[in-house]
Amino acid sequence: MIKRYNETVFGDIIVTWWTDDEDRIGMTMTPLSMKDKGVFSAETIESLVQLHARGDHLANGYGNGITLATTSATDRMHLVSQTSDERSVTTVLEDDTGRRVEHRLIADEGCEALRASVCFENRGDKPVTLDLLSSLNFGGITPFTEGDACNELLLHRACSFWSGEGRFKTETIEEAMLERSWTGHALRIVKFGQVGSMPVRGYFPYAAIEDKANDVTWAIQLACPSSWQIEIRRKDDKLNMMASLADEDFGHWAKTIAPGESFVTPEAYVTVGCGGVDAVSQRLLSIHRKNMPHPDADLPVLFNEYCTTWGEPSHKNLEKIADHLKGHGIDYLVIDAGWYGGREGCVWYNCGGDWIPDEKTLFPDGLKATAEMIHSKGMVPGLWFEPETCAEDSEIFKKEDMLLKRNGCVIDTDNRHFLDLRKEEVRTYLDERVTGLLKKCGFGYVKIDYNDCIGVGCDDEDSLGEGLRANMQETLAFFRRMRENIPDLIIENCASGGHRLEPSLMAVSDMASFSDAHECLEIPIIAASLHRLILPAQSQIWAVLRAKDDLRRINYSIVNTFLGVMCLSGDIYDLNDEQWKKVDEGIEFYRMIRHLIRDGISEFHGNVSASWRHPEGWQAICRHYAGETLSVIHTFGGEHPDKITLPVRGSQIRSIMCSEENRVTLEDGLLTVELKVPFEAVAVYTAG
Repeated sequence: MIKRYNETVFGDIIVTWWTDDEDRIGMTMTPLSMKDKGVFSAETIESLVQLHARGDHLANGYGNGITLATTSATDRMHLVSQTSDERSVTTVLEDDTGRRVEHRLIADEGCEALRASVCFENRGDKPVTLDLLSSLNFGGITPFTEGDACNELLLHRACSFWSGEGRFKTETIEEAMLERSWTGHALRIVKFGQVGSMPVRGYFPYAAIEDKANDVTWAIQLACPSSWQIEIRRKDDKLNMMASLADEDFGHWAKTIAPGESFVTPEAYVTVGCGGVDAVSQRLLSIHRKNMPHPDADLPVLFNEYCTTWGEPSHKNLEKIADHLKGHGIDYLVIDAGWYGGREGCVWYNCGGDWIPDEKTLFPDGLKATAEMIHSKGMVPGLWFEPETCAEDSEIFKKEDMLLKRNGCVIDTDNRHFLDLRKEEVRTYLDERVTGLLKKCGFGYVKIDYNDCIGVGCDDEDSLGEGLRANMQETLAFFRRMRENIPDLIIENCASGGHRLEPSLMAVSDMASFSDAHECLEIPIIAASLHRLILPAQSQIWAVLRAKDDLRRINYSIVNTFLGVMCLSGDIYDLNDEQWKKVDEGIEFYRMIRHLIRDGISEFHGNVSASWRHPEGWQAICRHYAGETLSVIHTFGGEHPDKITLPVRGSQIRSIMCSEENRVTLEDGLLTVELKVPFEAVAVYTAG
């Protein structure tokens, strides 16, 4: 029989723990405002911590091969104790073999979401090889409708591929095949995740379940730079959500814990609230905000020369770029790929890895002289690296003892090998070649790129997946060491654009490249969708300016950047005075509203086609903070309304940026904007 064990209120979330006659314990969550509206009823409840070790019974209910959760080994874990303080609850479970887990649920001040993690301790006298250990597991979805809530629940996931990051995929629970079986015997499972070192490839580590009938949404996110998985499960009327490292079945992860040793999972974030998936996703981002390295810093204006020189930066062309940028309010000038040397005749994309500046042809006075020149023009210099990989014409490409291997063979993706960051000599190499060069030359910004994937893992005494996990943890440590050695350094997280937009890497980075869709019409669609998954203050949006662009296109490109951090590139040598006037207008507008990008909450409006490559319709993002709103509006191809009306804050229109002399009015908190042509952009700033 299920009974209430404890309840804790964290802000506007109430967490309830339930136990059964076997002292198993599980967890449910509801909005505090809905406390008296839901009735939790179930014959069983899933354990707070799901685990599986080598030799345990496998899942029944036709779950073997699909899940390693809900096994008899998990069922044997019983409650030992639960302690709490003002901001956390710690629950301890153990079995009779010496397996002991400590589940921590933490509420940080000011956050609208909770952090969860699990520590496994082996108190037995034999090693335990874990194949699964959950970071987060909870259930009871939904307590607001009796029975199985037919046709009332939606599953939301965030899909991602190169230059198409953050597309939301929404299915009814019935479409996702999560209806309970007629007897409740067979497990229903949706299991998804990512295998490899690009944690946002295929899916973001995110999921949400929305109860449409009662306007309640549960959402989770996993902070994991390596392989991960999320499971949505059902046996009876209620759904369960679990987040974890990719298990042995899914990601070849296993970890042997010797007697007296312990292991801690990645953190998971979880929240519940009203207002739909868009609003509840903003609640998860409150933890991202807390984790930002510089949460109160003004958002900068950047220029990256990649779409100007296309991999051929030199002191000469960078000086020309700096001269053209001087006086336009640019804070950082970033030197992208191609600044390093290699064998004679080697093209830049084949010689990354040694990180020795090309002082023979590109930088005859040394890279430091170029950095000093950029400083003298009033900008902070930045430099691009891809430090965790090496290309075929570099010297380190041949040093197999410094490279990751699988089954004894160097992992080779045709043009890239991967450094083994678990080795001290590799860490020393990167500290010297990357951090040392940045410090010696006076760079204040670094772009860390990553353009291939390790795959399932690398050789390790425990498992391929554990090798991958350990190596990616060293990537996080490398980011931290860079900041320790250069405290004012600004770090950009890039992986062919947006393949690493997950919470743990975002927490050690100031910002990330939102995508490689640098010049595409779908830029605002991608950028807007990412407002649900990362902070706009950490989402660097490119505006590539071309001399052939008319003012409508220049305006469109510049307004795109108001959905994140502004980064310019392109044909700045050849822009005419009218084009530069529009760019300067955009920079001035951005500086006026960047506090809203940094501190606001996003609200989503519009109707965008299924195709992003050939977009039709329109969208608007309203970024609210205190008594102000930034409204960023785009039209695409096809039909769109002649005008739209948006609820905003503020009683006055402070500034408008557009290209078509659009009529804009504000009355009683409603902003009405005239829309004239396809592929136009309008930005409006309203305040008290």
